[in-house]
Amino acid sequence: MSHLGMPVDRNAARIALPHQRRSSARPRIGIISASVGAGHDGAAAELARRLSDDGATVDRWDLLDLLPARAGRAVSELYHGLLEHAPWAYQRIYSSTERAGGAGPAARALLRTAQERVLRALPAGTGAVVSTYPGASHVLGGLRLEGRLSVPAVTYLTDFSVHPLWVAPGVDAHLAVHEVPARQARALGAAGVQVCGPVVDPRFRPPSEAERADAARRFALTPGVRHALLVAGSWGVGPVRQVAGEILRSGVAVPVVVCGRNRALAARLTADGIEHVHGWTEDMPALMWACDVLVQNAGGLTSLEAFASGLPVAGYRCIPGHGTTNSAALDEAGVAVWIREPNDLQGRLADLMDGECGMRQRDAGLALFADEPRLGPAAAISRSISATRHDPEAGTVSRRPAPGTPLQRPVLRLAATITAATAVWAGAVGTAVATGHDAPALLRAINQHIDPDDHPHIQPEGTRP
Repeated sequence: MSHLGMPVDRNAARIALPHQRRSSARPRIGIISASVGAGHDGAAAELARRLSDDGATVDRWDLLDLLPARAGRAVSELYHGLLEHAPWAYQRIYSSTERAGGAGPAARALLRTAQERVLRALPAGTGAVVSTYPGASHVLGGLRLEGRLSVPAVTYLTDFSVHPLWVAPGVDAHLAVHEVPARQARALGAAGVQVCGPVVDPRFRPPSEAERADAARRFALTPGVRHALLVAGSWGVGPVRQVAGEILRSGVAVPVVVCGRNRALAARLTADGIEHVHGWTEDMPALMWACDVLVQNAGGLTSLEAFASGLPVAGYRCIPGHGTTNSAALDEAGVAVWIREPNDLQGRLADLMDGECGMRQRDAGLALFADEPRLGPAAAISRSISATRHDPEAGTVSRRPAPGTPLQRPVLRLAATITAATAVWAGAVGTAVATGHDAPALLRAINQHIDPDDHPHIQPEGTRP
């Protein structure tokens, strides 16, 4: 999840001309992300900025645009729909792929359809390709195993917990934010695991007292009152209204809610009497400066931005799947608190804002950035290029077909593959859902239970247990 203030133009987010030749002194690096939520794009944008500042030419793509026949848009919409209307189904899919150790055959078939488009997109002279999205990692890893991509493929793990889908055979290096996700990645067999720290926009930093006061005035926050910043990703999913009400009734803080692009949620919160409600904001750094604690439900990039800003973080009523596992990993790392019980909300928030727990959290969060310039992800990516001594004149890709796979598939066969795969794949770990479940069965389950009022496992948003 990004800081909700820097949307990425999927088709025009290219840092350099697509076929510009590079000199030996200026490496060329490709980055593939996915506009599923905003966190993967946010990490890709900051990696691109840093690599460009270091002298590299950077090209960026959205994997969803590299899937044929608008399958990528369908994947994103299915994932969004599961999180918003059938979180029980997403949890089931997430757990099944975790037990199975990765994607099912339909997901792999869909990803394979992107291979040729990825190869055609890479400009001559590319020295490495970086993924910030599990699906892109599998595409790149497959090309490396087949010998069709001759330069390093690197995965930047954007989450604090590592689902098996993040670990793609053939990828040369996996870059982790902290030792906790690094350890999880190694246990899953990931190659070249390195702890490189987070990447966040440099605007996120600890404020001065004057900056804090100015930010509070700009957002019309009452002086002397504690404020809890409540975020729920760019889609505004999860029991946001319920959490906002619980924070307000706790008496320890006034909720300040960021709804992302979910205008309906913003309208409902305003009708509920929540005073401070924001949509997609361009000034998330100042909003963090104005508040005293961050309450999140997914554990994505916004948590890292809060750490960089010196803002303590709590996970509460997390969304299924990656929301829960990320909060558990953040808690294990000692950089955030995972509040598991509603009865603990008041005390834990008070301790984070004014107690020793909050002081420890701030120090631990800021420590993630201590060695960033020297050991950060951009430096690790640059080292991967130097280690291969790739000759740009030798080419980046092999144009031969994949083993046993013709370059041109019949249109009907491709359409059938996309239809089946899209029904069961929307990624994982904050990206999409990949599973081996029978597609018609899953669709029937979603259709039967999409109405939260009719399903015992789903509470309509805003209801209370």
